[in-house]
Amino acid sequence: MLSPKRTKFRKYQRGRLKGRASRNNSITFGDYALQAQESGWLTSRQIEATRRTITRYTKRGGKLWIKVFPDKSITARAAESRMGSGKGSPEYWVAVIKSGNILFELSDVKLEMARQAMNLASYKLPIKTKFITKIIE
Repeated sequence: MLSPKRTKFRKYQRGRLKGRASRNNSITFGDYALQAQESGWLTSRQIEATRRTITRYTKRGGKLWIKVFPDKSITARAAESRMGSGKGSPEYWVAVIKSGNILFELSDVKLEMARQAMNLASYKLPIKTKFITKIIE
């Protein structure tokens, strides 16, 4: 699973999920991509599950780029603990996704294979996504 080696702060505030992505919103490396249509958090587990789905469907053919990284820690308090006594300890890592962000890029495979792989991958994600291409065929 993806997680940062070190961060500036151990615990982060929640933040807000509004607006569209102004960076990482166009295809840079591959020919096909999966683009987020709404904002949300992607956990490192969801990113890994999606990556495995794409690589398995393409039979490890082609090249895959993961364009998002989970660098925000999400904290949780123990179950049935009383109120107060501070913030909980970090439990898992998420990537903050805005609408328009490119999540995964793929190249060196046929269009239909890429479309089907990204379609299967989108079922693993908690947000709406769209398949986009760089090449006009």
